[in-house]
Amino acid sequence: MAVARAEASGPAARRQWERLVASAAEPNPFFEPWYLLPSLAALDPGGRVTLLVIERAGEWLGLLPLALERRYYGHPLPHWRGWLHANAFVGLPLIARGHEAEVWTALLAHLDRTAGTGLFLHLAGLPLASPVCAALAAVCAAQGRQAALVHREERALLQSASSPADYLDGALSGKKRKELRRQHARLSELGELAITRQRDAVGIEGWIAAFLALEQAGWKGRAGSALASHPATRSLFELALREAAMQGRLERLTLALDGVPIALLATFLAAPGAFSYKTAFDERYARYSPGVLLQRENLALLDDPQIAWCDSCAAEDHPMIDHLWRERRAIGRLSIAIGGRLRRGAFRLLARAEGGTTAPGPSLEGGMAPAGDPA
Repeated sequence: MAVARAEASGPAARRQWERLVASAAEPNPFFEPWYLLPSLAALDPGGRVTLLVIERAGEWLGLLPLALERRYYGHPLPHWRGWLHANAFVGLPLIARGHEAEVWTALLAHLDRTAGTGLFLHLAGLPLASPVCAALAAVCAAQGRQAALVHREERALLQSASSPADYLDGALSGKKRKELRRQHARLSELGELAITRQRDAVGIEGWIAAFLALEQAGWKGRAGSALASHPATRSLFELALREAAMQGRLERLTLALDGVPIALLATFLAAPGAFSYKTAFDERYARYSPGVLLQRENLALLDDPQIAWCDSCAAEDHPMIDHLWRERRAIGRLSIAIGGRLRRGAFRLLARAEGGTTAPGPSLEGGMAPAGDPA
């Protein structure tokens, strides 16, 4: 098994990448070509990020974007890091099902040989209950390789065998459901309300423009954090959504008043999972909770036989979605020893100084105490 830098722009590489996506043990749309390539073009124009591919006989079995970082959460500690950005919410490598352990073994051996100035490997945005993470923990344990779970949080997840109506009844009190019905009725008095759900590319350019304008007009625009506030994030959003729509990987949910969108939701489809990517609403109608009304309609995902769960991609304790979606997905950050004996010894000291303990192969679901949020 070989580890190499991928030249991902050609058609042959794209075909290999797509085959890896189809066989992945755990879906991660943020590392699929239609999202990662626009991310790199917009946010890494200097080519600092390396796209590592683990392959056998020309077949891609694993993929991880990797960068050498000079600082670790504010501290001058050079390290290798799985590359993520503020609009990518899962950092799990794409690994072919059934090859999890051997891909991790090859990747870690490669970093042992080529660590350079990197003191350790850091991976963020990891779904801790995934088979890919379980395989990593097992490989570290088998090798006696030190690893530390340095941060753990839980974000809202939608996963249930209930119907949308039954799920809503269980998630919200009767008083809250009554309030939502009242808000919907009051909003309907202002004009004709319509819900539109699309999984094709029809009208995608207008939808993208409407989303960017709606988000820019709200608090994110005033704070300078809206996608349209920066050319790079605007370009990423436009390119990625266009490509996702063309591939049938995007669900667009729209709440419109007299034909004008007042709430929008973009969800990436990566069966058996889905990922709530971005939402925006018209703050002039905030008293009617258009975003919550849209999420009520979004519970229709529960009826989709191809989708078993949906990751909210939201912060822990989100004030809206946490009250509506009852399940939780554990997400963590791992730091892993690489290199020779001296480098691994230094890693052990660093991990302990960070506030936790290390062990060969962390127990990702609670057996090992997290070291806390790196400061």
